[in-house]
Amino acid sequence: MSTKPMQLPRIRYSRIIIYLVMIAFAVFYLLPVYLMLITGMKSFEEVSISRMWALPSSLSFDSFAAAWERLDVSFLNSIKLVIPATVISSVLGSMNGYVLSKWKFKGADTIFTAILFGMFIPYQSILIPLVLTLQKIGLYGSIPGLILTHVVYGIPITTLIFRNYYAGIPGELVEAGKVDGAGFFGIYRHIIFPLSVTGFVVVAIWQFTSIWNEFLFGLIITNSPEQRPVTVALQNIAGSQYTLWNVQMAGALLVAIPTLVVYVLLGRYFLRGLLSGALKG
Repeated sequence: MSTKPMQLPRIRYSRIIIYLVMIAFAVFYLLPVYLMLITGMKSFEEVSISRMWALPSSLSFDSFAAAWERLDVSFLNSIKLVIPATVISSVLGSMNGYVLSKWKFKGADTIFTAILFGMFIPYQSILIPLVLTLQKIGLYGSIPGLILTHVVYGIPITTLIFRNYYAGIPGELVEAGKVDGAGFFGIYRHIIFPLSVTGFVVVAIWQFTSIWNEFLFGLIITNSPEQRPVTVALQNIAGSQYTLWNVQMAGALLVAIPTLVVYVLLGRYFLRGLLSGALKG
């Protein structure tokens, strides 16, 4: 009696190949993180190009402690900056998207185009008028000034995301609200806002990441170490004569933790929002 070796179905082979390719890409993507982690755990004497990929001789978190001593104040500044800026820009973008998608009026498309134009204005081109404006209103060199700047610069993208998201909500719901006597804010509060959870998650992750990682505004608008965000403080860790690469790498990992936590906790909702049309068009 002859037996033939069992063969896996072709579809299973394809799935295995796909998994292997995905694992290879994941490993390649995580290599910089691995390098930062092992460098942050080394002493300054161990850091060298020749031993760049080698594991540290001992497990030490002294570099992380040294980095945190230089970043703790600025880390708190970034939290004070990113939370209100994200919330305010998200709410304003939601209101704009609601108006431009469900309350059509003459010139709405022109206004929407003008708002979107703000997405294509380079930061560098508006620095001088921005600083002069903030000085006039007394917000230059302060965290509230940074908040205002990020809110204004975030309105175009948040408006675009919410307008596209609300376009998928049936107009009959708005009409039914009008028939029941609900006004502009009543329809938004009782109909539109409860349906906006995934849209707010997409916008919040987008804005949180952009504001947290932003460097230029934080450098120009703040004029004292006590007010600077963490990205500027991280840059200042580098010395003028030499750089403590172990401390620099440890600091970079510490700065990356908040955005990593946000994506881990809300990543599935972010993908759900993308699939539901928050960024279509």
